[in-house]
Amino acid sequence: MAGIELRNINKVYGNNFHAIHDLNFDISDGEFMVFVGPSGCGKSTALRMIAGLETISSGELRIGDGIVNHVDPKDRDIAMVFQSYALYPHKTVRENIAFPLRMAGWSKSDIASSVDEAARILELTALLDRKPALLSGGQRQRVAMGRAIVRKPAAFLMDEPLSNLDAKLRVQMRGEIASLQRKLNVTTIYVTHDQVEAMTMGDRVAVMKGGVLQQVDTPQNLYNRPDNVFVAAFIGSPSMNLYEAVLNGRTLTLGNNSFELPDRVFEYRPSLNSASNRPVIVGMRPEHMNDATIQPSSVEISAPVTVVEALGCESMVHLNIDAPWVDAGDPDAVTDIGDEKAAVARFSPKSTVRAGDIARIAVDAEELHFFNPDTRTSIW
Repeated sequence: MAGIELRNINKVYGNNFHAIHDLNFDISDGEFMVFVGPSGCGKSTALRMIAGLETISSGELRIGDGIVNHVDPKDRDIAMVFQSYALYPHKTVRENIAFPLRMAGWSKSDIASSVDEAARILELTALLDRKPALLSGGQRQRVAMGRAIVRKPAAFLMDEPLSNLDAKLRVQMRGEIASLQRKLNVTTIYVTHDQVEAMTMGDRVAVMKGGVLQQVDTPQNLYNRPDNVFVAAFIGSPSMNLYEAVLNGRTLTLGNNSFELPDRVFEYRPSLNSASNRPVIVGMRPEHMNDATIQPSSVEISAPVTVVEALGCESMVHLNIDAPWVDAGDPDAVTDIGDEKAAVARFSPKSTVRAGDIARIAVDAEELHFFNPDTRTSIW
């Protein structure tokens, strides 16, 4: 096992496209680190540089005690798991798992015992003599994992390994991968565009945008204390609702709604104290907004309802809040409902609001987020 250190890593392609900007952080020995961000943010490029499949334009990469910038991929003691499984269709499960060991010149007896151990861990023993065509997607992914773990590498690198699976199987497999990583205690870097995967699997999560690292932290800290507007909106599903507002003393004005903020807000974010007509970006997570007729609150706003999505355990209520909407900068985000930029609230399933109603919305004011509109960074 080994830790991984990235020191001011840059990637510039021949057309002068700067794909990665000064990537700089450490991954501890045995840690499960997730790279997450929208399409084209550079997360897979960063992973490929760690693997040695992309050259590093500048900076220093360490795996364990050695600098590996110019070390061949086969000599980095890492194993990769790809989105496409990359199994040999003419080989059995046993032969696919054994392949890297055969290439490394292991003895037949050592190969057999290592393959049997990997198959036991991944519950593939009964499938060892089958070929990939006779396996389900989840079983194929297990075989790809087996081929990676059988070598007992210093680190696993996984590039969107669950993207080809259906939604139900993805949930099952992400739990299995996280459990396997804890059991093996091997340093793991996992790339995904799915923030739910990132939040449920990683010890820490690195959020990227446009080749720039936005924040590295535990999933809970990313949710509770995002560094900027982009991280705040990217982490959480549905996305945080972001609007321009004005804070004057303890009164927040959000479009045609004005309300007093509780003392706790200013204790938690002392930089908000003594504000006088200060423009802010205010963020409200959907789970901190409910139907005020069911869950009364000291802070209420009102807004027309455009769409209600009844999901059984909750209702996703889309609202036209009368305030300037703020673009979080995520090109993959979908926030349009018709021609309007809509807020989304998680209402109790007992709510009876319908499209066309003016909803009374209870807001948990202590859970509001505030950002500087110039720097788009959090106000603490």
